[in-house]
Order: sequence, then C-alpha cells, then structure tokens
Amino acid sequence: MVNRDQNIEVVRKVRILLVNPPIYDFSAFDIWLKPYGLLRVAGFLRNRAEFRLFDFLDPASGATEGHGPLKRDAWGRGKFPSVVVDKPDAFSRLRRRYHRYGLTRDRFREYLAAERMFDYVMIQSTMTYWYRGIKEVIEDILSISPKTKIILGGNYATICSDHARKLGADLVIEGNRTASLWKELGIEPDLHQPPLWEAYRSGELAFGVMRLSDGCPFRCTYCSVPSAFPNFTARPLGDVLEELYLLANLGVRNIAFYDDALLFKPESVLLPFLDALERNHRPIRAFHTPNALNARFLNARLARRMVDAGFQTFFIGFESGADNWQKTTGGKVYAREFESAVGHLLDAGIAGNRITCYLITGHPLGDLQQLESSMRAANALGVRVMLSEFSPIPGTPDGERCREWTDLDEPLNHNKTAFTRLMLGEERTQELKYLATELNHSQVR
Repeated sequence: MVNRDQNIEVVRKVRILLVNPPIYDFSAFDIWLKPYGLLRVAGFLRNRAEFRLFDFLDPASGATEGHGPLKRDAWGRGKFPSVVVDKPDAFSRLRRRYHRYGLTRDRFREYLAAERMFDYVMIQSTMTYWYRGIKEVIEDILSISPKTKIILGGNYATICSDHARKLGADLVIEGNRTASLWKELGIEPDLHQPPLWEAYRSGELAFGVMRLSDGCPFRCTYCSVPSAFPNFTARPLGDVLEELYLLANLGVRNIAFYDDALLFKPESVLLPFLDALERNHRPIRAFHTPNALNARFLNARLARRMVDAGFQTFFIGFESGADNWQKTTGGKVYAREFESAVGHLLDAGIAGNRITCYLITGHPLGDLQQLESSMRAANALGVRVMLSEFSPIPGTPDGERCREWTDLDEPLNHNKTAFTRLMLGEERTQELKYLATELNHSQVR
C-alpha cells in the first residue's frame, strides 16, 4: 500500500493469532501453566507482526458463563473453568469423569467471527494426550476462517509429529527447529527479544514463567526432554533480565521457572542471575520451581542464596529412594542426595510444607521402586510428598517398555491417569493417593 501524500510505501504487518487451547483430561489444575514456548516465539517477532492472543486457560478471563473469575491462591495458582464431557472410547472402562477445561468453544468461535481475518494462527501444544483441544481449535478455524494458515508447535507436535500432521495444520514445528517457521512468515526473528507477555491484558497476569536455560543434560529414561531438546544451553543473562523487568513492569509478583535443569552449572547460570537480582533490589520477590529441581546440585550455599533471593516453593524430583530403580532409570538422584538437599533448605529457613518431593507412580518398573517406603522416608524429613502419575511417552526407553500394555501410536493412551490405573488398578492407585494425603496431613497436626 502507498501513501500518496507522502509517497512512502507502507507495508501491512502479518496478522497472527496466538492460541493456547483447552484441555481434555480427567483432572487439571493451574500450577503456573502458561504457553511459554508460544510467547517466546511471538516475542522474537515483536514489532514485526501484529499479534492477538486467545488463551483458553487464562485465569483473568477464566470465568464460567454467568460467574466471576475463579479464585487464585497467594502465588497465582487455581482451578480452570470446566465442564464434564463424554469420554473417548479409549477410556470407556475408567470410572472417572472426563472434563473439558478452559473458556467455552462458543466464546472462541464468536471471537474468530468478530475479528477481521488473521494471516496465521499459531497454536501451542503441551501434553500429547491433550490433542483433542487442539483438534477442536483447528476445526473452528477451518470453519470460520478457512483462508488462515495454521501453525502448530510444542511437545505434542514434536513427540507425535505424524499424528499432529493429521489434524489439519499447514505447518508442524518439531522441537526448536524453527527455520521453516521464519521462512513461512517471511520475517527475520530477533532471538534476543523477551516473550510477548504484553499480549495479556495489563495488570491481569496472576503469575509469569521464565527460563534461565533450555534443554537438559541428563538422560532419565522416563523423560522426553532429552529427545526433544537434547542440548543444554544457558540463555544470555541480559535476555533473562530483560524478561524479568518486562514481567515486573506488567505487575507480575510470582514467577515460576520452567527450566528442566535449573541447578545445573550454577556458577554460569543461576548464581549470576541471583547476583543480578541482588544488585537490582529484586524487582520480583516470589519465585517457584515446579519443574523438579535436581537435589544433587542443591548445596548449602545455593540453598541459602535461593531463599535470600525470594524463592518461596521448592519442588524436588525424588521419584524413588531405591538405588536399583535410580540406577536403572538414569541415576538422577539418590536418597542420600535428596536428604542432604532437604536439610540444606530447612537450614536456610524454608518451612517443610514449602518443599515438595515428586514420586512417580504407575511406572513400568514399579516393582523396583519401593514406592511406599520412599514416600514415608520423604515424609520423615518433614516435607510434602506428591505422586506424579507416569505417562508412557513414545521415544523414551520407559515409554517404549509400555507397548506391551497399550498402543502408544494413539496419544490418548499416554494419559497419566488412565495408564497408572491400567498398571496398578483403581484400588491400589487410591491406596497410594490416600497414603500421600495422610502423610501430608501429618505435617500440620
């Protein structure tokens, strides 16, 4: 388009809709869940494209029809709006309710109809077995805005790329291989830009998320991160700090770290960040670590520095206290290392109820795991225990073990709730859940 008065050519920016889809599952709770990968990609294109965001799971918009916003706790966590829906045939024998979590489908369709045409829609994917929400979004886009090109990325798109291509997207991005995306958009990215957090309405972010690093150097046999993002890379400190200040300026007071190895190489990753916080008077004072810290690296000095910097909750991947199970699954952390890490945190002044250890349940090598004794051992240290139900992810050694029990080519069969009950049965699963609840209640008596 040419402005004849000034004889200056004005090029229309590409118009892109960002979508974080609804969830279909037996349970879902907002423990600092944000479409971080989607926002990072959009941030690389800041000021080079025109963006809108539709986040089905945004707590600021997350009201059920006729009700007010759902409550959040002091750290930004809370429930999603939900409705009970019919279960897929794959779950027909499971005696549990199946839900759709997020804003209504009608609300999204009305949004599409009201907006002028988008050139592209970029959709985030996370759990492989949540693909029904993606399928729904793609169907609505094709129905209401058929000329819009659809781009799908994230974990599901990476792990189940062949399956994802059948949903109707024009482009499926696997892992961090984004060269085809930049080529499709015809835009050169600025990889030092922070995520596009300003896409959310001002003052309505209940929390933010960050990464100091990408990837993971460890090779746990139950984890998909090494195959999807094989290289551990520290992000430039300047980029991280710019992201922090952006979130602070948007009114965010809680940040959850999405790093898969936050404590790895602390001298070059975490400690420089903590030093910068100290120099700059800590613009945000509440940090959280939901992605399972590796206890092996949590020494007394690091524990004290993290607590002093404002880390409020610590989640540690324990998984099992049995040495044989740890050796078989990658040797991430042994019981003595876990005990030492907990001791350092308690000595640094963190209350035990702010330390949570994850323990896997439903794992195919459960006979080696000594799960009940591992739960009791963690509880004896004065911390909370949280059962993490096992999801059989194809391409991982432990996931591949599970092909004798289920069809991994159907992503619904990766569902952690369904698979754990397939392995253990409903009665045994509930026994373990009741034990976890009882142990945690004992901490506050």
